[in-house]
Amino acid sequence: MARKLNLRIWRGDAIDGGLKDVQVDVNEGEVVLDVIHRVQATQMGDLAVRWNCKAGKCGSCSMEINGKPRLACMTQVASFGEDETITVTPLRAFPVIKDLVTDVSFNYKKAMEIPAYEPPKELQPGEARMQQVDVERSQEFRKCIECFLCQNTCHVIRDHEENKKSFAGPRFFIRIAELDMHPLDMLKNRKRTAQEEHGLGMCNITKCCTEVCPEHIKITDNAIIPMKERVVDIKYDPARMFAGLLKREKRN
Repeated sequence: MARKLNLRIWRGDAIDGGLKDVQVDVNEGEVVLDVIHRVQATQMGDLAVRWNCKAGKCGSCSMEINGKPRLACMTQVASFGEDETITVTPLRAFPVIKDLVTDVSFNYKKAMEIPAYEPPKELQPGEARMQQVDVERSQEFRKCIECFLCQNTCHVIRDHEENKKSFAGPRFFIRIAELDMHPLDMLKNRKRTAQEEHGLGMCNITKCCTEVCPEHIKITDNAIIPMKERVVDIKYDPARMFAGLLKREKRN
């Protein structure tokens, strides 16, 4: 049975914009993306919204719903009170293109800064072998759908535009962690570059990225904290530092 829903939608572009109130019919079992499409079809024909699969697997319909970063296609209207006004706004951490669509190209630039997996040179295609335990260690991180909700909610990016140049963000920390765990990856400096080039030390593990992940990846506990611990091992371990000093003395 249809009922009326009070919806507040952000309309505008990078220069100017604001919230617009609209009332729309909503049916039992619908998600927020359904309602946005109905508004687009009946009241705001030029409303811009990004979406694709409507199954929570493409990450396209990321937005903020009542202030929380979510996927519109996975947010049930029934999870809000019947008299509650649902407010939908674009991702706050990224520049607005139009209405609910933001420019997330920052994330693709960061992806290109991370070197790809480098296999041993002596291995021919099809010869690589891994233990199942090594496969399972990093399998969780490969579930990422690149919705960038974790990037958006991370306060290091969200509240400090100046950090974007030197901070990769949680989505790419799990990528680095995945590669660092790979037993055949020949780039052994990933821990050091995570700290020195991608800003791992700027993360203060508030777990806000884990809380918004639609794939329930334990970003903080299984990727960021272990990476921080491994960085400490190579950069601040007294025994390693002493061994390094001895090596330098022998060279001199």
